[in-house]
Amino acid sequence: MESPLLQLPGAVPADAPDQEVAAHYGEPSQEQRALEAGTAFVDRSDRGVLRVSGPDRLKWLHSLLSQHLERLAPGEATQALLLSPNGHVEHHLHLVDDGEAVWAHVEPGTAPELAAFLDRMRFMLRVEVEDLSDAYAVVTTPREAAPGVPVFPDVAGAARIIERSALPGLAEELRPAGLWAYEALRIAAHVPRFGLDTDHRSIPHEMGWIDVAVHLEKGCYRGQETVARVHNLGRPPRRLVFLHLDGSVDRLPAHGDPVEIPGGRTVGFVGSAARHHELGPIALALVKRNVPVDAELLAGGVAAAQEVVVSPDTGANAKIELRRQPAKRA
Repeated sequence: MESPLLQLPGAVPADAPDQEVAAHYGEPSQEQRALEAGTAFVDRSDRGVLRVSGPDRLKWLHSLLSQHLERLAPGEATQALLLSPNGHVEHHLHLVDDGEAVWAHVEPGTAPELAAFLDRMRFMLRVEVEDLSDAYAVVTTPREAAPGVPVFPDVAGAARIIERSALPGLAEELRPAGLWAYEALRIAAHVPRFGLDTDHRSIPHEMGWIDVAVHLEKGCYRGQETVARVHNLGRPPRRLVFLHLDGSVDRLPAHGDPVEIPGGRTVGFVGSAARHHELGPIALALVKRNVPVDAELLAGGVAAAQEVVVSPDTGANAKIELRRQPAKRA
């Protein structure tokens, strides 16, 4: 559903998958500074909004998702993943319980599929799943402007869920900043985004989601075997990196562009890129784990220096002690 804020003077639509909200309102750099200073908000109303109600909601979601949710306190925000049986990330959810229901926001276009999956998994439990994306919207506001509604910590203040009809009024209270401003702060904070910085093979360890969206000591859930195996015995095949891009080039690498090392060998792909008002052009990329951390890279043909987000040593936390048989006396 196209945001009404695209009708504001100077509004320019963002690229897919965010074409239903504004990339900027005519002043990208000023919007980014205002957002960082806490005097602006971001319309992220293209994101999906789900509500899961019923007395069994926390126990049920706990059994399906990667996070420990059985004792999630009202008002406590968290993140969780829905994994495939092979441990690949299928959905990334931001969750908060308001005491009566769990609210979740997810990537644009993914809510119908996720709601349909959850609905199939209800069985006889007392839960109800609603896709409320048409009636509610996600916005990122200064933290102090978000009382009394489902609130989620965010890279630029606080994300909150409001009625979609309230969007025009919010633009009268705060300066709107486009998604370009938000994405620049997100990338600078090393926060990956599902669907942009991931692909169909991505696993939690590669993205740095183990610490924020996975509980390593909870019971069975779909994909748990892969998470446990990598954490205890293996290493993920790839790792997320932050890229400082050559500022003398007048373009940003596109999503999916190859990341190469000198000689032309492809070692990964570009996820998301943006222009930061202080750092200049920056990006996130997913590269092979064994790429040296000091290697100079080319991202879509643009020279790039990498900064470690996910360590090459992630995983393999099991401590295995070898017991030797005592030598036999002659």
